[in-house]
Amino acid sequence: MSPPVRDWNADAYHRVSGPQVAMAAAVLDRLELRGDETVLDAGCGSGRVTRLLLERLPRGRVIAVDASPEMAARARKELADDPRADVRLADLAELRLEPGEQVGAVFSNATFHWVPDHDALFARLHAVLRPGARLSAQCGAEGNVAAVHAAALQAAADAGLAPRFEGWPRPWNFAGSEQTEERLRRAGFEDVRCWTQAWPVAPDEPRNYLETVCLGPHLERLAPDEHERFLNAVMARLGDRPVLDYVRLNIVARRG
Repeated sequence: MSPPVRDWNADAYHRVSGPQVAMAAAVLDRLELRGDETVLDAGCGSGRVTRLLLERLPRGRVIAVDASPEMAARARKELADDPRADVRLADLAELRLEPGEQVGAVFSNATFHWVPDHDALFARLHAVLRPGARLSAQCGAEGNVAAVHAAALQAAADAGLAPRFEGWPRPWNFAGSEQTEERLRRAGFEDVRCWTQAWPVAPDEPRNYLETVCLGPHLERLAPDEHERFLNAVMARLGDRPVLDYVRLNIVARRG
């Protein structure tokens, strides 16, 4: 059974996710497209990046998938004016497409680290790709926002909230490049290449960004009336204009 899906404030994410859009542009640049393919957007979020993908597909279409009901609803709203966007609510590790619906490419940005079982994830992505089709993705790597997460736990202690995080199984899955290459090959991918990349982020709205993107799992551990105290303590630790220590795992591969 899959773990509970995180609750997202999709409208806030849509507003503050400029850094994720910038990350996605590099992933799109690596994905060679003719322009008439059907492409899977594996973790479409609020739909901002899906629009960039659709721009690359003047004669194609996108199957945009997200496990979050809030994100899928926001993406449907964002993309309602484009009939080439088919937004679906689904767990990527359990993704099934209709017979004959295999896609010509898979694109993913800032999503795979929310999937606990990468072996199951890559097996499903391999299954939905046509032979010879490519995967281009980026997600959080080993060490991603480690300083932010350390500061958050220190801030919890500062605010008298440390007991809320005792025995907490972290909900993110930040993998390394070598183990990811091995998993992709086991799933049947060829021409596999993975590498990590430091990507410092200085968000325009640091508090709102942290609350929406990085600290959502932490806030779910707290009562609503504890959120403000926790966020104040985090900002005291990080400062008013923090630079967040993102580390990205880049993935390119091809189905044989």
